[in-house]
Amino acid sequence: MPSPAAITYGPIFVGVVFNILLYGIMITQTFLYFTVYKKDRLWMKLFVALLFICDTVNCAFDITFLYVPLVNNFGNPSSLMYASWVFATDPVMTALIGSLTQCFFAWRVNVLTHSIPAVIFIAFCALVQFCGGLGTSIAVGMIPEFVHFQKFEVIVIVWLAFSAVADCAITIALVWHLHKTGFAATDDIVNRIIRLTVQTGLVTALCAVVDLVLFLATPSGLHLVFNLPLSKLYTNSLMSSLNSRAGWRYGTGNGETTTDDMTRTDRNKHLNVRGETTRRVSMMTPNQVYIDVESHEMVDVIDSKARPSDSEMEDLPTRPYIEKGGKLSAAATAESL
Repeated sequence: MPSPAAITYGPIFVGVVFNILLYGIMITQTFLYFTVYKKDRLWMKLFVALLFICDTVNCAFDITFLYVPLVNNFGNPSSLMYASWVFATDPVMTALIGSLTQCFFAWRVNVLTHSIPAVIFIAFCALVQFCGGLGTSIAVGMIPEFVHFQKFEVIVIVWLAFSAVADCAITIALVWHLHKTGFAATDDIVNRIIRLTVQTGLVTALCAVVDLVLFLATPSGLHLVFNLPLSKLYTNSLMSSLNSRAGWRYGTGNGETTTDDMTRTDRNKHLNVRGETTRRVSMMTPNQVYIDVESHEMVDVIDSKARPSDSEMEDLPTRPYIEKGGKLSAAATAESL
């Protein structure tokens, strides 16, 4: 018969390892965000900082929970059967991070699609799943035995089910409302947004569903392999969408595309000919440098006021010319002599 440590703390150990691994990726993504996107609005920077702090606290609590029974209470099998208050913080922290991330994606849905019903539905699911995570933490404090966790399965179902529904709603809302515009640059941006949303939304939704299925199917704690890294999946999905912005940006406040992002990686050369007299060569660089080259044609213009009449032109003396040695010279006439 396997030991209590192998039954319960084996999945917990694997989940904490994945949690720390994803936390390292989160550190890298946060550093890249604050390094590259310095012009983002202050509220967005504070939002990213808040998520990073929550991730750090969650990671520290998970390590503490793993350390206390396996090191401080080493040799005491009874300590392996109960969850401490530190472990009880994991559901509410995961639900808090997930709801914040889903609310951000709901704001993005509003900016890109202007669909108020979709935004309200996503925000409602995010709120319900946060309440479910909070209720799960309270239930863990009331029933700390791992083998009795199925007694509060209803609140866990509410938490994880609404979390998966919110993720799927975000993906469906963006894919349904975004469409081809006929402009190559805009279509490329739309395809990038859809691709990132589908990838990140499916990962978090699938992880939540697998966590719920394993929780209902077995009391061994195997679901914790997927439950503990869930918060880091949410934050990494958010940071990947922020750091992958190449032609679309929310730093302007309206969700409009800025030329700073569009010219950050692409440098194209355009040559336009304007009429017969002006040629414009524009080099698309981050500083938008234009070079104008103008050509002028010299044309003799006779003032119409000083122009003699036809009769006066006929009275003007004429002088013949002869060609000699390839050159024209005035011919000698009697009048000239």
